[in-house]
Amino acid sequence: MLKTIDEKINGFLFIIIFPLLLFFMSYYGFESAYVIWIKSAEKAPDFMFESVYAYRVIPNYLSVHVTELMTYIIDHYIPFAKTFLLKNGTVFYHSTFLINAFFFILSSIILDKIFKLKPVEIIQNIHIRRMLHLLAVFFIVILQYVPTNCDLIAIFFYLSGVYFTLKYLDDRKPTDLMLLSIIIIISTFARETACLNIAFFAAVFFDFKTYKKRDYAVIKEMLLLVIAFVLPYMGLKLAIRQDASFFEGVYFIKNFTSPYNIAGLLFGIIALYFGYNLCNEEGKVIVKKYLFFSLPYLIMITLVGLFWEARLFLPLILTGIVLASQKFKNVHLL
Repeated sequence: MLKTIDEKINGFLFIIIFPLLLFFMSYYGFESAYVIWIKSAEKAPDFMFESVYAYRVIPNYLSVHVTELMTYIIDHYIPFAKTFLLKNGTVFYHSTFLINAFFFILSSIILDKIFKLKPVEIIQNIHIRRMLHLLAVFFIVILQYVPTNCDLIAIFFYLSGVYFTLKYLDDRKPTDLMLLSIIIIISTFARETACLNIAFFAAVFFDFKTYKKRDYAVIKEMLLLVIAFVLPYMGLKLAIRQDASFFEGVYFIKNFTSPYNIAGLLFGIIALYFGYNLCNEEGKVIVKKYLFFSLPYLIMITLVGLFWEARLFLPLILTGIVLASQKFKNVHLL
């Protein structure tokens, strides 16, 4: 009984308290060049409701209403703390921290559940599992040098989709597939990276040998997930009219000429390679397939994203770490 209580306390400290402290330090202990504007913004900036950012409905909604709620609470319940809080950022900045911290902790909890699903032998050791968990948490925290209102929400939904994909791999319960579809629908309202859940599912389930045998069951399941992404995505495009619907600018040349962007690209490549090397043979096969199915995303961030914002590589980096933890069976080599 005492051992069980001790394990729960240790799990609470390691999965929730320690990551939260790291996250708090990244927001209030130091600041990057990207933080300056957000610390001085009094409310959600207008650009969040323009161009591609306008389609990120969930983060924008939370940014507006959590800022309003915090302003009300500070003015009416803790006015004595107002001076102290405003010395360390605007109410909008503190609201962004609270939103991101909430979804960061949820992501940490989901990671713990994923690592316990069907771990390889070495990860069954709780100390090794916690070190791998800590590695994933550090990657998330360090890439917060570019704070946004959508990335941590998207990461939570993405990891939730990964969790139900792996559960479906083990149990083949239709409810897990339906829950994955629902997660993709909801996460499409947060960020376009919802499509990476389709890439992960395809990497785990699709193989060319099965396709050649005309076994189209997996194709039908993948089609369901594609529909779950495309319908809300197109609905957003029709409901929210923008002059520049798909991107803010084209940065292809800048990505390969700026030393900062080249550094960001090298960071992403090396981090992915590190995760790949952690995997067993089956995991490496899935990483290769995942990168293949993620090509549309990789092409888009090359064209319209900035490599220096290495947060764009975070879903792929976390995928490598997750795949390194899992034991797979019946995975065909390429």
